[in-house]
Amino acid sequence: MKRMEGTGDSDDDLIRAAQNGNQEAFAELLERYKTRAYRVVVGIVGSRDEALDVVQESFVKVYYKLKEFRFGSNFYTWFYRLLVNQAIDRWRKINRSGEVSLDEAFLAEEAFPSDLAEYPATPEEILMNRELRDILQKAIAALPEHHRAVILLREVEGMTYEEISKVLGCSIGTVMSRLHYARERLKNTLGERLEKLI
Repeated sequence: MKRMEGTGDSDDDLIRAAQNGNQEAFAELLERYKTRAYRVVVGIVGSRDEALDVVQESFVKVYYKLKEFRFGSNFYTWFYRLLVNQAIDRWRKINRSGEVSLDEAFLAEEAFPSDLAEYPATPEEILMNRELRDILQKAIAALPEHHRAVILLREVEGMTYEEISKVLGCSIGTVMSRLHYARERLKNTLGERLEKLI
């Protein structure tokens, strides 16, 4: 059972309570995952407003599907599978309609660490980190949606190959293949600058 820092109840404890109608337990689940969920979704859809909508819709779906949750499974991957599918569906809708320019909207910083070096020593290093982050974000935005999802889940969320395979509903081999493709595309786009990042 997964425990989140700063709280005493496991996800399973909260799910059981929520299944029995405890609204506070569901609110705690939402609180635990909303920031991380938003970070992944904004990285996929490229729009802050769309990402907020997707996260809210996903939590509504979780609320109604929670009784279907099978204990022994990991809530984290169960939830992320639903979340990423919603995000990819929304991105496809945006891409068809042209409502959002990913090149501009993908500069939402919430999807990525705020710096690329732990302790930049000079203003020049801080500026370079921002420039590298902006370039990286635009390069990721140009990836196909499944490749974008896998690199965000691996490099931003730090998920294992097994967790990503469960989230995306594909084999570990497919995850590794997509990740390799995404990294190669990024390396080709960004050259030596990206070698410091991945």
